[in-house]
Amino acid sequence: MSRRGGISRRGRRIGAALVFMALLPGGARLAYASPQEPSFRTGSSELVVLPVAVKDKQGKFVADLTTDRFAIFDNGRRVPIDLFTSEDTPVTVGLVVDASGSMRSKIGEVVAATLAFARASNPDDELFVVRFNDDVQPVVGDAAFLLAGDARRLEAAMTALRPDGRTALYDGITTALDHLARGSRARKVLVVISDGGDNASEATLDRALRLARDSNAAIYTIGVYDDADIDRNPRVLKALAETTGGERYLPRSPGELLRACNQIAHEIRNGYTIGYVPPDRDGAYHRVRVVVDAPSRKLTVRTRPGYFASGRSTER
Repeated sequence: MSRRGGISRRGRRIGAALVFMALLPGGARLAYASPQEPSFRTGSSELVVLPVAVKDKQGKFVADLTTDRFAIFDNGRRVPIDLFTSEDTPVTVGLVVDASGSMRSKIGEVVAATLAFARASNPDDELFVVRFNDDVQPVVGDAAFLLAGDARRLEAAMTALRPDGRTALYDGITTALDHLARGSRARKVLVVISDGGDNASEATLDRALRLARDSNAAIYTIGVYDDADIDRNPRVLKALAETTGGERYLPRSPGELLRACNQIAHEIRNGYTIGYVPPDRDGAYHRVRVVVDAPSRKLTVRTRPGYFASGRSTER
């Protein structure tokens, strides 16, 4: 299946080179593309950048759609598409792994699943891993990045995990989001593996959700727990995913856990990236809806539900 990418006619008028710019509170944050990524630039314009996944009725990814099949609505108003690509470009991915005592019986499955995720990823994806229990610590060096193709280094780090203590999930999320912003890839993803419970964080769930919503990251969550796990909270995992346009998985066996990780890696590589200039710079939250025009195919579309626009500039 061919992969298509490019910029619409209006996007070409905006400028010859464009860098993906994600809207964050207090203004725009630039994310510079690596040499392997498509690089585009507008002068001073900001773009809302949406990761979009499209599936057919069998749940298979649809990767052959062109720009004219998509329509974007910002607070109900249709807006022109200025950036469109379906290329398999490298991303920055943070693996956020629960290493609390409740994961002792599951850690082997988790290690195998994260290695499967790396193998299924673009080898130029930028990875980092943090583990959380009583506190939050990097698994690889000083929260360093490594390439997904560096499986040996990732395996050595993951197999050194020793689950113990309580669960600081919210602190793990906030720490990972902060480090994710330092990645060099334009697209950002977190994969959180946990039972969803928290009994040790300084951060609150509200703060973790707010930072997740304000970020430009898609968060995928994988619930790993037994029915007897009294700390499990799949609703938290669902909220994190829905807030950011990701997806929650609740595997019931080691095989399902492996499939979930492969599914996430496959979605990252087969999704669309769509960008547009926001119609208003009002500092408010804008709801986003993506519609696909494909009358002969029953398709489902998933993206982040919205973003915070930057405030109006005071410069003349």
